[in-house]
Amino acid sequence: MATVDCRGMSCPQPVLETRKALEKSGPEGVLVLVDNPGSRENVRRFGESQGCRVDITEEKGTFRLRLKKAGAAKKEPMAEEKKATGEADVVVFIESDSIGRGSEELGKILMRSFLHTLGEAELKPAKIILVNSGVKLSCEGSDVLQDLHQLSRQGAEILSCGTCLDYFGLKSKLQVGKISNMYEILSSLAQAGKVLKM
Repeated sequence: MATVDCRGMSCPQPVLETRKALEKSGPEGVLVLVDNPGSRENVRRFGESQGCRVDITEEKGTFRLRLKKAGAAKKEPMAEEKKATGEADVVVFIESDSIGRGSEELGKILMRSFLHTLGEAELKPAKIILVNSGVKLSCEGSDVLQDLHQLSRQGAEILSCGTCLDYFGLKSKLQVGKISNMYEILSSLAQAGKVLKM
């Protein structure tokens, strides 16, 4: 079993290294070493998305993830296929906790209005991606948590950038959705039928 030591690496490097190792691995799979819970979850989710069985153990601050190919990964239809069948995924990309330039107070009011309207509208996004100060929207103290919870109940996957949460010291305050990584964010944008950028 090949071993990939990703300790000390920052997002999205552990996922990228895991992907490369899996492509070259045989039936025995890959052992991935990481040293923080964020990387552990990112590698676990990636492995499962590739059809792998993922076993995790922890030893002296190191997470050991054994990824073994269990079968073919579920292939997601590409954006073009979804467009052809009228099922194109809409992804909302939010890079700030307010909308527009000028008054910050007005920008926050507009963001609340946008997310509330999105929850009431016929258009239902497949994913809402939060980066930079946009991650503040999914954390404790946010004025839009109720709207994000409603969108999540309606089926929207809410992804908050882990690097951004770390930067603002908010990782432990996440209230809705999940911590994501740049590899997952890039894949989501690349496969989207339509991206709405706020």
